[in-house]
Amino acid sequence: MSSHNEPRETRMSRHADERQRAEAGPQKPRRGGWRTFRRILYVIVAVIVLGLLAGAGLFFYYAQSAPQISKSALSSDASTRVYDADGKVISRLGAQNRTYVKAKNIPILLAKAVISTEDKRFYKNNGIDPVRILGAAFANVTGSSLGMQGGSTLTQQLVKLSVFSTAASDRTLKRKAQEAWLALKVDHDYSKPQILEYYINKVYMGNGVYGMQTAAQYYYGKKLTELNLAQLAQLAGMPQSPVSYDPIKYPQYAKKRRDLVLQSMAKSKVITSEQAQQAQATSISSGLVKDHSLTSATSAHTTKVVDAYLKQVYQELKNKGYNTTTGGLKVYTNLDMGAQKRLYNIVNTNNYVNFPSSKFQVGSTIVNPNNGKVVAMIGGRKTGNVTFGLNRAVQTDRSSASTAKPLMDYGPAIEYLYYPTYEPVKDTAFTYPGTTKSLYDWDRKYQGTITMRKALYESRNIPAVRTLQNVGIKKATTFLNGLGMSFDKTLTLQNGIGLYISSEQEAAAYAAFANGGTYYKPYLVSKVVTQDGKAHNYTSTGKKAMSSATAFMLTDMMKDVITNENGSGRSAAISGLYQAGKTGTDSYPDDYADKVPDGATMDSWFTGYTKNYAVSVWTGYDKQFQTGHYVSESQTSIAQEIYKYEMSYLAQQSPNSNWTAPSTVTETKQNGNTEYYVTGHAGTVSDTTSTSQYGSTNTTSSSAYSSNGQVTTNSSSRTTTSTTESSTSKESSSTEQKPTGGDDDNTDSSTTSSTTTTSSASSTSTANSTSETNNHTNTASDAES
Repeated sequence: MSSHNEPRETRMSRHADERQRAEAGPQKPRRGGWRTFRRILYVIVAVIVLGLLAGAGLFFYYAQSAPQISKSALSSDASTRVYDADGKVISRLGAQNRTYVKAKNIPILLAKAVISTEDKRFYKNNGIDPVRILGAAFANVTGSSLGMQGGSTLTQQLVKLSVFSTAASDRTLKRKAQEAWLALKVDHDYSKPQILEYYINKVYMGNGVYGMQTAAQYYYGKKLTELNLAQLAQLAGMPQSPVSYDPIKYPQYAKKRRDLVLQSMAKSKVITSEQAQQAQATSISSGLVKDHSLTSATSAHTTKVVDAYLKQVYQELKNKGYNTTTGGLKVYTNLDMGAQKRLYNIVNTNNYVNFPSSKFQVGSTIVNPNNGKVVAMIGGRKTGNVTFGLNRAVQTDRSSASTAKPLMDYGPAIEYLYYPTYEPVKDTAFTYPGTTKSLYDWDRKYQGTITMRKALYESRNIPAVRTLQNVGIKKATTFLNGLGMSFDKTLTLQNGIGLYISSEQEAAAYAAFANGGTYYKPYLVSKVVTQDGKAHNYTSTGKKAMSSATAFMLTDMMKDVITNENGSGRSAAISGLYQAGKTGTDSYPDDYADKVPDGATMDSWFTGYTKNYAVSVWTGYDKQFQTGHYVSESQTSIAQEIYKYEMSYLAQQSPNSNWTAPSTVTETKQNGNTEYYVTGHAGTVSDTTSTSQYGSTNTTSSSAYSSNGQVTTNSSSRTTTSTTESSTSKESSSTEQKPTGGDDDNTDSSTTSSTTTTSSASSTSTANSTSETNNHTNTASDAES
């Protein structure tokens, strides 16, 4: 609305207001907004100050608990030391003695290369460098660092290598604060040349080499003072990733890293651009030597003796997240060096066993049944100068043959079906359900119905598989899971006479029989002490895998494997020693059996135990289908002999005590023989596997026993429906061979021959290739060297 249209009263009032404002002069700004701004500013400043004070307080709080750092810690190497159970050093990772170089002998170009690469402000900072930290963040974000920029100073890196663990899990705020505090302290207490000297002598350079002087000798066969610019730049760049920048194994990555160091030196003006370009043009292989002869930190013989054990130690450390190359660890193991040396001598000399050839191989593991400690391990024999080679003690691509019977057949039968030791089991013609594959025993004969005890100590195959049928694959697998065994694929009936497991797994499983039914996961490392002095202790927590009744009854039956005149493991007998065990031999498939002598096998096992030790031994050839690489019938006893000589040594160091029946087991007499049953389950179990098409013979619990432990029954047949899963052709074709020692009154020696289950041609490739082998267990295998 225009002013001339306003009412007269309104115009007069407005004019009066304007006159009053004009007379009052300029208005002062309102003070309320400024006060609010100042209050906000004060709060922000206060928060920042309090944050700085709190940060400083936290820093000094953490600093107070920082470990001590000494000259010895700064100057020592950061190798991992391994100790046996008695605390004696048995190995130092890399097994290389370090050649220490004093500051006055460090080439100036090397020092400048290291500083240009690791810490350009080394001579200006006080051990920590806020400018470097900010610069590193900016350079790494913008990508302008040439791959060189990091937040830690050279002094901080030295501190980390000297007193702290390098594990990713230890990269905490507390650890960084302590690292910074100690870096300030080191910078205050030592000169820059001294700090540089410690760093150059401490860093890991790959291949078990510590320090750049040692690296110069290892890679170039020269002293540091004899190397050219290109070679010095190569060494200066390696500590960031010594494995990836190995000029021998990865020359392309090594060259890229070396050239970046040269460019950084040129940028820092410690060399000219022309010098950098000339050095970059030098071949990365120039001057490299093939002979890496360095003085061993441990004797070659000791290293050889513990090779397989050490390999598993390093695998355990890796699995736990430790860096064994730059961690400066002290690793305490469960190794019994005496037991290890005796096992090594048994398999590598002819003082105990007559081995057929140097290619005949052995894999063996010894476990303490009462805690799961692996006290000794052999991964092969006559292995030459190979370090950390194939560890046959932990390989899972060979069938365990009949050593699987207590684990998958008879153990579950007692545990779930309450089989007594005198349970009648049928040794009659058998064909795998749903197939045309027949199963045979080593003599291709049938004993009719016999006791479970007799079937086990004579290692008859058919009764074992029939027992597994009654138990069922599901329950048998559950039983195996309780003993630390898991499988990639569903198990089948054929696995009842052969599982693809290692000697380490089997020793640990049989150890549960020895201790009354508790499974301990096997382990080698008992304690790890990191560079900061922090100790990490490791044990195995026992889990009940079966009843004490099952463990005792299996043990009592497996005593007969060794002591009975018809037992399959008589070659393992040790006079007066309370022990039990099981044999296992894996025959060749039918399509290959005519290429080897009668009775020849691919694998021969013996796993036995006392109350103090469980020992599992595998023997055979790496290439079992190569001409002549079979285990003859007489050589199947070698695994038992290795066990016998090793257990004889172990028995001298431990009490010889027998197992006593738990209250859940009742003793009875059958035909004058001592037998056992689970209390409350004295009767025998009805067999559900008989089917006329499989040629089964029915038995009843009222069958009478003959003098040789065999059940006398009347043969009859009836048709029933089998619910057992069908077998696949790639499963084990294991059949136990003729028992060693003693005469079998059911065997005509003139007709004894090698026997196998019917198997398809694929069995050959199965046994020869891990990738084609069914039902491997999920276990750790080779460790990095």
